[in-house]
Amino acid sequence: MNGNILEIRKVTKQFGGLVAVDDVAFAVRRGEIFALIGPNGAGKTTLFNCITGIYPPTMGSIYFDGRDISGSRPHQVAQMGIARTFQNIRLFPFMTALDNVKVGQHVRMKAKLWDAMLKTPRERKEEVRVRDRAYELLRYVGIERFADHYARNLPYGQQRRLEVARALATDPKLLLLDEPAAGFTPQEKVQLMKLVEKIVADGVTVFLIEHDMRVVMSISKRICVLDHGEEIALGPPDVVRSNQRVIEAYLGSQGGH
Repeated sequence: MNGNILEIRKVTKQFGGLVAVDDVAFAVRRGEIFALIGPNGAGKTTLFNCITGIYPPTMGSIYFDGRDISGSRPHQVAQMGIARTFQNIRLFPFMTALDNVKVGQHVRMKAKLWDAMLKTPRERKEEVRVRDRAYELLRYVGIERFADHYARNLPYGQQRRLEVARALATDPKLLLLDEPAAGFTPQEKVQLMKLVEKIVADGVTVFLIEHDMRVVMSISKRICVLDHGEEIALGPPDVVRSNQRVIEAYLGSQGGH
């Protein structure tokens, strides 16, 4: 097995006459923090949606862990080891933080329907394991004190952390984060960067979309830049930062952010 956990091979995604992603090709290496940046409408979230099975690519293919996952369904992608968060938070608002994380473990649960109906020892044992793991993940992201709070009542920054905990509950090899620092204070962004680095140190590869250039340049090993669905740059932060096409298309509008 090579050093790439994810390979995007000349992927195009069209919606009618609109080309949202245009012949994009790059690889994410195992154990790195890889960033995807670009202006609004560049095709970043569409590419995430292709990777996670929400959309099939129109052309090209996507390989994960050496296996072609192009056109796989979202639950199949999750079972294979890819988890994600969303640009707009998608928690279960009237469930507790603990229960939100327990739901994330569903793809890894072994008990069958009849186990649940009959409350078998197998089901009771798994329920304890799932609950313990959920608490562990809440501690991991630093919000265990909110375990019994409804998700909707959590402060915004804690909701973002809860989404990360729920994604980690699927036991992923690759974690996709869609604008994880959106709406964060400077201090929360520092804490987020530490959390992402901890996740990678614990063996999960991170692939993120992010608009905050301080976050991207601080933690990413490599960066891919999209503009109007087209890949215009790929490389380490210092190389991408000085790329003239990137400056014209994107960084020039960042105003130092």
